[in-house]
Amino acid sequence: MPSETFELLKTDHIPSLNLGVEDYRHKVTGARHLHLAGADDNNVFMVAFMTKPQDSTGVAHILEHTSLCGSERFPVRDPFFMMLRRSLNNFMNAFTSSDWTAYPFATQNRKDFDNLLQVYLDAAFFPRLHELDFLQEGHRLEFAEPDNPDSELVFKGVVFNEMKGAMSAPSRVLGSALQAELYPTTTYHHNSGGEPERIPDLTWEDLKAFHARHYHPSNATFLTYGDIPAASQQQKFEQYALGRFQHKGERFMVGAETRLTAPRNAEIQYAFDADEDPARRSHVVVGWLLGETARLDELIDAHLLAGVLLDNSASPLRQALESTDLGSAPSELCGLDDDAKEFNFVAGLEGARAEDAAAIEDMIMNVLREVAADGVACAQVESVLHQLELSQREIGGDGFPFGLKLMLSALPAALHGGEPAAVLNIDPALERLREDIKDAGFIPRLTRKFLLDNPHRVRMVMAPDKSLNRAKQDAERERLAAIRARLGANEKQDIIDTARKLAARQDEQDDPGLLPSVSLSDINADIRVTEGEQHARDGIRLACYPTATNGLAYAHVLGVLPEMEAELLEVFPLFCHMLTEVGVAGRDYLQTAAWQSAVTGGLNARYATRGDLRDGAKARVSFILCGKALNRNIPALADILVSTLAAARFDEATRLRELIAQLRAQQEAAITGHGHNLAMLAAAATLSPAAALRHHWDGLAAVRQIKALDESLRSDQSLRQFTERLHRVREIVGAACNELLLISEDARLQALQDAFIERIQAASLSAAGGRAAYAPTVAGRAVKQAWLTGAQVNFCAQAFAAVPAEHADAAAFTVLGGYLRNGFLHTAIREKGGAYGGGAGYDSDAAAFRFYSYRDPRMAETLRDYRASLQWLGDDNSGHAPRLLEEAILGVIAALDRPRSPAGEAATAFYAERCGRDPAQRRRFRQRVLNVTLADLRRVVERYLGAEQAHTAVIADPSQREAVKSLGLQAIRI
Repeated sequence: MPSETFELLKTDHIPSLNLGVEDYRHKVTGARHLHLAGADDNNVFMVAFMTKPQDSTGVAHILEHTSLCGSERFPVRDPFFMMLRRSLNNFMNAFTSSDWTAYPFATQNRKDFDNLLQVYLDAAFFPRLHELDFLQEGHRLEFAEPDNPDSELVFKGVVFNEMKGAMSAPSRVLGSALQAELYPTTTYHHNSGGEPERIPDLTWEDLKAFHARHYHPSNATFLTYGDIPAASQQQKFEQYALGRFQHKGERFMVGAETRLTAPRNAEIQYAFDADEDPARRSHVVVGWLLGETARLDELIDAHLLAGVLLDNSASPLRQALESTDLGSAPSELCGLDDDAKEFNFVAGLEGARAEDAAAIEDMIMNVLREVAADGVACAQVESVLHQLELSQREIGGDGFPFGLKLMLSALPAALHGGEPAAVLNIDPALERLREDIKDAGFIPRLTRKFLLDNPHRVRMVMAPDKSLNRAKQDAERERLAAIRARLGANEKQDIIDTARKLAARQDEQDDPGLLPSVSLSDINADIRVTEGEQHARDGIRLACYPTATNGLAYAHVLGVLPEMEAELLEVFPLFCHMLTEVGVAGRDYLQTAAWQSAVTGGLNARYATRGDLRDGAKARVSFILCGKALNRNIPALADILVSTLAAARFDEATRLRELIAQLRAQQEAAITGHGHNLAMLAAAATLSPAAALRHHWDGLAAVRQIKALDESLRSDQSLRQFTERLHRVREIVGAACNELLLISEDARLQALQDAFIERIQAASLSAAGGRAAYAPTVAGRAVKQAWLTGAQVNFCAQAFAAVPAEHADAAAFTVLGGYLRNGFLHTAIREKGGAYGGGAGYDSDAAAFRFYSYRDPRMAETLRDYRASLQWLGDDNSGHAPRLLEEAILGVIAALDRPRSPAGEAATAFYAERCGRDPAQRRRFRQRVLNVTLADLRRVVERYLGAEQAHTAVIADPSQREAVKSLGLQAIRI
């Protein structure tokens, strides 16, 4: 039943998710509440507002940040980040999309849920929007030497630097430009995150006016998930926010886009700073604007068509994009995007020549004409339906909380006049599609309707420009110089005074008692461990975990990597990447891709590098091949997994070249999004075998290796040698895989076990002995590196040798990262320094403690802040209140207790126990964390984190060469 202030409009039940959907409206304001009722104690809340920017100043994005900087009931400077550490949440964040802004959190603790709900509602509806917070989070002018009016002016601001980093990624530049062309008249024409060149145009008054118009309950949609009843939540909505509003405001809607009457061509440039020939580094994509997200049947039809065209390597359009000589890899933008009011479809290539744009468009259009004329095989369409069904049934939650994933799926429909319950319950739509595809002309008609006969089409060419970064830097300097030239003495003093006021504000110590909190007494008394059964059968070690999987089965075939020659270890990670992308036995890679899609939810081959619990000089590498399938496809899942391991083919030369080119493109594109992780891997690379392997297999060293390999495979001899190594690795790995992890509902476990044992025996896979592969010992060589790439911002990391997981000091190291971040690094690096993020943490597998910053305008100053944080820790006069330690411990416990999906919980339990982290060890470590003292933190810093023991790695723009040199770092081009 709803509370008295809400009326129930509609209820639905989704059997495949065992979920109730309740749709409510607030009687006074018209606010909508969508409650997803399920038997899950990981309750999720989100409030979302339709936000319609009319320019690219980033107003919606900066408002998202500034709203979380203090509110009416909680007038502290940084309630969001303070609550991060005063909570047992397993998710807290805020999102700015192209037409909505949302504030979600998730927690299993009821007290914590109410605490977070109060803070979030007050932040959204009653923020202070202090001008100094706007200057910190958005943008401001400062002198390079803050108190010297004769020094240069600079732009600062968290979002300003965040978007500088974001818009360094070519795919982000391309996506923003294509969206602007596809949506010429609606809000989607603008970059809601903000263009760095436009962000300084936003005023504080603009920000406040945007909030006043858009953040009214009448423009709000509340979404909740879990086992807290809707009425209980609605009472809190009324108490904490809605009861203050007595009238309706404006509910924003996005109008229909003005349709193009003929296809258009557009061209842009992106910054290219690599020491390579830019001739084949263009991106060429073709985009179509399709139908409305609210029209579910039309949307599902479009998803079906997109899957038929692009789902896997056997799909006609993806096959053409992967195999053509016109480019190196399919564009990252390929596929259907249904977040906006009207969804779009994109296909294209990267690694192309700009002058081939017309040929690329012709190739794409020719594939579509062939599909329209000849159709596609019924089996191919059925496999796409199979994928849709599987995605509907699977219970996720290992990345995002499951409830949040459901909310984000339902939100576009809720905002654009659709039926959220219908979006979540696609079973009726799938049944309709099963009937529709019996007509061989169905897919051809969809192809003509959505694509061939649709004139709202844009061909976008994005060409590399080696001078663009410098031109942008020069333009920014000229803009600042012009502003400076217009400043009078009083205006210069105003800038100095504002900088001082902001610095003073950032140094303020807020009263934490103004915020609600949980304490150590609120945490669960024990960990929750999924139980399984382990035994041996026919030489195979079996681990079987019965759990609620909603009709899916999960299987992992694995083993410890035996000792290998160096040349084989070098290609091992590439073997893992390609294993599920090549042909198997008598099938070529196209037939294999179709087979996988028809009977599984995808296969994945990976490796796990784990440090020894007691000896940091040891590491163990495991190989894992895993897959999932609907219960009816258990025999087929066993067939394909075992066949892939026993008989994967690496003799399709063209395919191997394609895969390496695609992997190169992926790794290069990931640098600006994951630079902090890559910098940490580089900094720690000589500290332990596990750290060395990760840097060489997953880090910047791997990026350089894949670039060199891509170039070398143009030689037939090099390709033959590479192929031979892959086959040798497959033989060694296949023989070493003598373990099975099986997860399903209890009634299906025996069938799952029998299917795999039978096929393993038939394939004659036998267990091989051998020692685990270890990286060479390289301790003693300090890392002092700067990896240069076109990023506009920096990623700074320092690493120190620490201890393995079972060492007595491991718990203190685990707490230390949160303590330094909460008490010092967040203020120094983000608030004062302007980086998007920064912190520190302990990596038990690498036996390392690491500092990092993310999208950081500074370098030397950030490295000094790392050292200053340790000095702060040792200073008794720095205000080390007991709550700081409790908050750091709470953060560790929340991470240790973070819930996962049922299958994820089972897999976590298995892999933890496999590497010695059995329930007893996990409980023992958890208790050690709870017992950590401030003296423990100081002891490990003094013992292990001396300045002379630091290993440093940064990722920086090539324009930072002089700064790199002054720090004594070796410059390396990526």
